[in-house]
Amino acid sequence: MNTGMSVEEAIRGRRTTGRVTQDEVDKELIESILEAGNWAPSHHCTEPWRFFVMTGSGRQRLADAYVDIAAEGLGERTPEAEEELQRKHGAKAFRAPLVIAVAVSPSEAKGVIRIEEFAAAHAAVQNMLLMTHALGLAGIWRSGEPMYHPRMKEAFALTEKEEVVGLLYIGFPAQAGPEGKRRPVEEKTVWFTD
Repeated sequence: MNTGMSVEEAIRGRRTTGRVTQDEVDKELIESILEAGNWAPSHHCTEPWRFFVMTGSGRQRLADAYVDIAAEGLGERTPEAEEELQRKHGAKAFRAPLVIAVAVSPSEAKGVIRIEEFAAAHAAVQNMLLMTHALGLAGIWRSGEPMYHPRMKEAFALTEKEEVVGLLYIGFPAQAGPEGKRRPVEEKTVWFTD
């Protein structure tokens, strides 16, 4: 899909935006986001990323995982406690009309280095966020402790070697994103020359 936005415009204009409307995101736009992720670079062409698209009631899978993780160690789950868990933790899954869980499924082929598989999956996430912005949508890459919990792996039927690397919350922006700021690149660069 040609968005008319240059790569530089997408890179410099993309902002993390968590406030989105609940308007449904068309399947065609979702497929463009997925396709952008699929074109990320990967060492040995392993393409180790996996995408789990959740919309509508499909987000309940994520809500249930959030609730189960939060409930650990709380003791008995009374109806009142369950309601509070759903309100406080399960609701996180419904902050956007579209949530895409991105996982890495590292190749075990000879010569493949595990950490490079994670780098490739992270590159897929960046591609997806850039496409999200180019399509006029807003998104946020969420992570945190619940994402690394075994219950989250279970929610997406991941194996022991696989990991969730990001939860992308995507929708139409409810407000303008913040202005972008970066420290000068010179502060972060070392040149080795003649």
